[in-house]
Amino acid sequence: MNSLLVEDAQEVSATAISGTWLELFNKAIISKDPAQLGSLFSADCHWRDLLALTWDFGTTSGNPEVTGQLLQHARRSGACNFEIDPKRIEPFQAERAGEKVIEAIIRFKTATGIGTGLVRFRQQDLDPDTPQAWTLLTALQDLAGHEEETMRLGREEHPFERDWHGPNWLDKRQEHKLYKDSSPDVLVVGGGHAGLSIAATLNALSVDALVVDRMARVGDNWRKRYHALKLHNKTPSNHLPYLPFPSTWPNYIPKDKIANWLEFYVEAMEINFWTSTSFEGATRDESTGVWSAKLRLEDGSEQILHPRHIVMATSISGTPNLPEIPTLDQFQGPVLHSSQYAGGAQWKDKEVLVFGTGTSGHDIAQDLHGHGARVTMVQRSPTEVVNIEPSAQLYDGIFYGEGPAFADRDLISSSIPMGVVKESYKLLTRKAQEYDAPLHNRLKQAGFRLNLDLSGWPLKYRTRGGGYYFNVGCSDLIADGKIDLIQYDDIAAFEPEGVRLADGRMVNSELIILATGYKGPDHLVPPLFGDTVAKKVGQIWNLDESQELCNMWRSTGQPGLWFTGGSFSQCRIYSRYLALQIKAAELGLLQPA
Repeated sequence: MNSLLVEDAQEVSATAISGTWLELFNKAIISKDPAQLGSLFSADCHWRDLLALTWDFGTTSGNPEVTGQLLQHARRSGACNFEIDPKRIEPFQAERAGEKVIEAIIRFKTATGIGTGLVRFRQQDLDPDTPQAWTLLTALQDLAGHEEETMRLGREEHPFERDWHGPNWLDKRQEHKLYKDSSPDVLVVGGGHAGLSIAATLNALSVDALVVDRMARVGDNWRKRYHALKLHNKTPSNHLPYLPFPSTWPNYIPKDKIANWLEFYVEAMEINFWTSTSFEGATRDESTGVWSAKLRLEDGSEQILHPRHIVMATSISGTPNLPEIPTLDQFQGPVLHSSQYAGGAQWKDKEVLVFGTGTSGHDIAQDLHGHGARVTMVQRSPTEVVNIEPSAQLYDGIFYGEGPAFADRDLISSSIPMGVVKESYKLLTRKAQEYDAPLHNRLKQAGFRLNLDLSGWPLKYRTRGGGYYFNVGCSDLIADGKIDLIQYDDIAAFEPEGVRLADGRMVNSELIILATGYKGPDHLVPPLFGDTVAKKVGQIWNLDESQELCNMWRSTGQPGLWFTGGSFSQCRIYSRYLALQIKAAELGLLQPA
């Protein structure tokens, strides 16, 4: 095969390569010939599908497997008419996981919807006559006849039609969200960015949704967190659906700014929201497909709603993890989980122990030190430390720096299969560790144990939900000896005034903060839905055999029960696919699992 180098793109353009491949791909799909289709993919190719052909999330890898699965699902789904999408960025050159590539955003049709996607070619696979694809993404964009624009136009009133003496828009909004004699189609439990993202997307598809949250005010799940909190990744990757943050905003958004934006977002996006409302569990009538959801209102009264779907948006880390720590009960001072920590002002000149060296542990220790407390951190396991700039931003920067339209960047981000993502992270982590070597050397000298594997912090987030820290100054305080450090294994026992170390030394403390992380969302399923439902659902979060996050944004083993969570970008991207599945179920297009 004669390779076409990316540098030779003047002779055969990215558009020509992509167009040639798509023409051959359409012919191969029509012919149903595995050999013909197989010739269009590299030996180590990947195909990721997001609902379009399979009604599921999944990645298939390797030429024979990709070829066989694509033919099977293309025939079943009626996928056809693959072409370069003229409304998106033109085919372009890029670098992914150390490979020079050409990428083209595509569109196509299926029997039930309109698809979008991306095909990617490596430099060595660019034969101008028969180019071979390295990766292919196929994703459901809209359900035919129920596109967002169609839904919006269907809701619009004639501009001159008004009921001068009847209820106006505000009257109707206030009446509707009370649900006095009705129930929403979807009950969303949790009013943070995850819950609001899916509610807004459901609204766009004309699916009636109600968000409930136990907090007294929209945004309190951010507003009531510790005083100094800011996001640790930059604003361009953190927008909500439909309504991006203003371009004037800072790179790292403070918690109260986020909280206030969420409150504004609820009003601007017409999201039905009940504050001071606790979700106490639900049972499902499998014969009717309807839930009986028990809610506890602000006045203590109980209300039962009957949605067909429940979306749990209570965060991937919503329940504090309080591990059994031997002899901790001997300590006589207060013990707080990091979720209970509000600020360090009252601890000036006090001695404080902070258990844990993840992001929360470091941030709290730094906040306490800044308020004049004498802080000792307790390290339980090695931690990845990444300077906030430039190292931590390398990962998001490959998609959310300067570039094409935001929707295109989201699609490019979701197009990269996990196997390629892991290789990309290795390269980026090596670069980050080179940048951070001076800091790492200083931390080692201070006795800090570093996790220096090459998986990268984003993969730790997807699998563990933690295990890393973005250094915004606390690592320097540790390295300089301004914040003390002890290892958990060096503790002999807790005593009323602190901890006794194995060498006999005493570390006094008037407060212990357990920055010990959170339990996964599957922890909430048994008490809220029962053990039978919990067994049907299984693990939530972490990667499964299809290289996707377990039971996130996709059908679970329990019909009508869905889960969302994660970062702003994950919720923004995948809320669309979750909403499309719920809409399809409402239309009878998606059968129960």
